[in-house]
Amino acid sequence: MLDTTYTIATPEGVELKLPVAGLAARSLAWLLDAVIKFIILIVTSIILQLTGDAGTGLVLITMFVILWFYNVLFEVLNHGATPGKRVLGLRVMNDNGTPVGWTGSLIRNLIRFVDTLPGCYAFGCISVLLSRQFQRLGDLAAGTIVVHHPKHANLPRSANEESISVKLPLTADEQQAIMSFGERAPSLNQERAEELAALLRPLLADVDAAQLKAHANYIAGGVRGS
Repeated sequence: MLDTTYTIATPEGVELKLPVAGLAARSLAWLLDAVIKFIILIVTSIILQLTGDAGTGLVLITMFVILWFYNVLFEVLNHGATPGKRVLGLRVMNDNGTPVGWTGSLIRNLIRFVDTLPGCYAFGCISVLLSRQFQRLGDLAAGTIVVHHPKHANLPRSANEESISVKLPLTADEQQAIMSFGERAPSLNQERAEELAALLRPLLADVDAAQLKAHANYIAGGVRGS
C-alpha cells in the first residue's frame, strides 16, 4: 500500500495516529464524486430547460455552484466527507487533526484549478506522490490532509453515546486536545481519565471525564440527531 500513518503530537502529550489516504483511494473518490456531479447537472439541466430562457440562466448558476461548492459544502457540513469520499471511507481534516472548516475547505477547493493543470490533474497527482502526507497543492496551501476513516469507525463514544457542544470558542489546539482525550479515553481507567480531564478545567470549568468525552464526540462529528 502507498498509504502511510501520519502522527500528531497533541498538547497533552498523546500521539494521534492518522492513516493518510494515497493517490489510488483519492482518485476513486474523485471519480465517484465526478459521476455524481455529472448526474446532478444532467438531471437539473433537463428540468430547468423546460422553463425556457430563464432555465438556461439557472442551469449556468447550478453548474457554477456544483463545480465550485459541491466539495466545500459536503466537507464542512458532512464531517469532511463528500459522497465519494464517504463510500471510500475517506475524510478531509486539518493537518493538526481538527475538523476542516470553511476557510480550509474553500482554499483547498479553489486551488483545485491549479491541481488540474496542465491536464488530468497532473500537478495534483505529482504533488500527492511527492508529498510525505500525500497532499495535493490545495492541501498544502490549506493545511489539510485526507485520511482513511471507515464508515463505521467513529471516535469511541461514552456508554450512552452522548454528544455535547462546547459553548466557548475553541482554538485548533484546544479542539485537538479534546479529540485526543476522546480517542484515548476507552483505554484508560476512571482515575486516569479524570486526571487528564482535570488538565482542561482551566478552559472548561468543572468538566469531568464523561463530559469531556461527550465534547469530543461532538467535535469529532459524533452523534448528531442519530
